[in-house]
Amino acid sequence: MKPAATAHKIKVWDVPVRLFHWLLLGLVGFSWWSGDAGDDQMVWHSWSGYAILTLLLFRIGWGFIGSDTARFVSFVRGPGASFAYLRSVFKRQPKAYLGHNPLGGWMIMALLAVLLIQVVTGLLGNDDSDYEAPLAHWLSHDTSSFITTLHAYNFDLLLILVGLHVAAVLAHLVMRRDDMLKAMFTGVKTSLTGESAGRMVPAWRALLVLAVVALGVYALVTLA
Repeated sequence: MKPAATAHKIKVWDVPVRLFHWLLLGLVGFSWWSGDAGDDQMVWHSWSGYAILTLLLFRIGWGFIGSDTARFVSFVRGPGASFAYLRSVFKRQPKAYLGHNPLGGWMIMALLAVLLIQVVTGLLGNDDSDYEAPLAHWLSHDTSSFITTLHAYNFDLLLILVGLHVAAVLAHLVMRRDDMLKAMFTGVKTSLTGESAGRMVPAWRALLVLAVVALGVYALVTLA
């Protein structure tokens, strides 16, 4: 008889990734509210957009120099691996991953791309009234208005992706008892294999990346 597998607590998500996740969620919600609230809240809507852009650029940088589970190379896999994982899901025999699985990795990339499009279109738009975004003068008024329309439609796409992301997290919780949500708070997962999640990078490196990105965004919106 094989001995029972021993559960091990493993550090999977570093503090920068967890803070990014929850701050981004809060800022997107705030931007949704302030954008719908109209002219009185557009200043706050703009500042929220700047903060989201800062977080996105930080996460992109952290995807190259951050902790192992945060790096794109650890979870962005090719079509073969992604389709193989999808087939295993339909067979109800999916492989367990400490970090993002292949489909989850592509969802993360899609969310980052759509969010980046959202903030860029926000920087170039206007509301055909009193508000004009910081970079709207780079374009003609008609082009800026068209970009604003894209900004609205892209947000609908963002909501769809967020809904799919939440559904996937709940499916993992119900069908596989994989509490991904709790791990995004604590940074820790339970593994029966004893495998390692890899190297965790010191937090000071994240602060350095964030400072550089924040200065870049500030320069963009004030000097442009």
